[in-house]
Amino acid sequence: MSSANIALLGAIAGFTIYLGLPFGRLRTPTPRLKAGLNAVAIGILIFLVWDVLTHAWEPVDAALSDHRWGTVASTGAVLAAGLAAGLLGLVYYDAWMARRRAAADRAAGPGCATTAELSPKTRSQAGSLALMIATGIGLHNFAEGLAIGNSAAKGELSLAVLLIIGFGLHNATEGFGIVAPLAADGERPSWISLIWLGLIGGGPTFLGTLVGQHLVNDTLSIAFLGLAAGSILYVVIELLAIARKTGLKTLTTWCILIGLLLGFATDAVVTAAGA
Repeated sequence: MSSANIALLGAIAGFTIYLGLPFGRLRTPTPRLKAGLNAVAIGILIFLVWDVLTHAWEPVDAALSDHRWGTVASTGAVLAAGLAAGLLGLVYYDAWMARRRAAADRAAGPGCATTAELSPKTRSQAGSLALMIATGIGLHNFAEGLAIGNSAAKGELSLAVLLIIGFGLHNATEGFGIVAPLAADGERPSWISLIWLGLIGGGPTFLGTLVGQHLVNDTLSIAFLGLAAGSILYVVIELLAIARKTGLKTLTTWCILIGLLLGFATDAVVTAAGA
């Protein structure tokens, strides 16, 4: 199979994320539906955190088993740095954005429209969460693309194709995870917004496939997996805060379980392929 065909299949795997994005266009969801959508997204993202960290830890665990302490130190440091950057980076970015909005409101003065009134995009916490989720999933999908490209570069074409199928199924559920906060908040994003969110979340699978065919590097993969895990974990914390405010504990718990099971189900093909 040519490099161009592998890249095309990588693009298809990434852009299946668009299958779940139309859920963000739901009209006037009920409070219970809002809570359920939010909780399903939490379940999917919790699975992704576990999945990402499991793959990131494998090289460190292998080095520990072989007593290669230098490799343990270097790969462990890369993972820790990526995790910290992904988690704390979003914390500081969110705080910086809040300060900018507050400064703009003060500059507007009394009697003037605030930035929250002037810009629905700025006003929307759900929109910010959707963007953060798409970014975290994009980092994760870049690492998945690296796995596809690496397999093709090593001549393991059957594995590469199976990975493409598995990651494609996986991305379809990730698309739902991206827009769940928007649907839960009753905000209907434009089709242009959904296209951009899909590019951010799914596009990196294609880019990773291109890079992975020419660069086989475990350290790079670990770094992106760490970034992905940290950013997704931050979003999970935010979504849990929203879930607690609904007061629908039983429904939330059931829907988190459903999200987790969806994550495991769509990952089954990847696991069967030996990823």
